Amino acid sequence: MAKTIGVLGLQGDFSEHIAALHHIGAHALEVRSKADLDQCSALIIPGGESTTISILLQKSGLDSEIKKRVAKGMPFYGTCAGAIVAAKKVIGEGRFTPLGLIDIAVKRNDFGRQVDSFEAKVDVKGHGEVNGVFIRAPRIIKIGKKVEVLAKSGKEPVLVRQGNVLAGTFHPETEGDFFAHRMLLKMI
Repeated sequence: MAKTIGVLGLQGDFSEHIAALHHIGAHALEVRSKADLDQCSALIIPGGESTTISILLQKSGLDSEIKKRVAKGMPFYGTCAGAIVAAKKVIGEGRFTPLGLIDIAVKRNDFGRQVDSFEAKVDVKGHGEVNGVFIRAPRIIKIGKKVEVLAKSGKEPVLVRQGNVLAGTFHPETEGDFFAHRMLLKMI
């Protein structure tokens, strides 16, 4: 299978992730169906509205397909809303059940609403400092024993990894570094 990174294209800022992947020379594909997912070596669920993304995943049947593929080792990256969708638990959420791909508990919009969006320095393990863009960002409240913290903003974990699953609370697709996309590509 070719190294194609799929970007869930049901809702959210998928076009920005596709542009970032093209910028680093990766082949990218908008994923809207099981047939699209079958062509992918890895998957990104982008930022957007987590409830909407979760409902559309369930209606399309992609939720179970993603869980199967990730369980078989497919690299996965969920950013912002994608991290919420990927989490084991979403605190205070009753409208949808997250995919449970990574052993973290998150709280939606815990840094504030849209008007509270901000940029902050993010220290990435083995990479250095990058600019993190936090838009209605979730907060990682709890981390399981097998989850590694890859990046922090201050004392807050903002990028974590468990096996083949990455989850981040900021938007690396908005900056020119694209370190997270390169990290996912190396996981294939």
